[in-house]
Amino acid sequence: VVEVKVGLHCDECIKKILKAIKKIEDIETYNVDKQLNKVIVTGNVTDEEVIGVLHKIGKNATVWENVQENVQC
Repeated sequence: VVEVKVGLHCDECIKKILKAIKKIEDIETYNVDKQLNKVIVTGNVTDEEVIGVLHKIGKNATVWENVQENVQC
């Protein structure tokens, strides 16, 4: 499971992101959480593959674990 934070500003952004993710080989499922700006991809994929695909379409993405470490309770 790969979870990344990426800016989901509008429906057009989401369509672009989903279209790019669908092209990754060996994915099983993918989901977008617009409220959290989070993309979740399951399958035989790495963080680097997902982030690389998003960077190719001009999206800045970071691994979700890094985001969680910065959250203060």
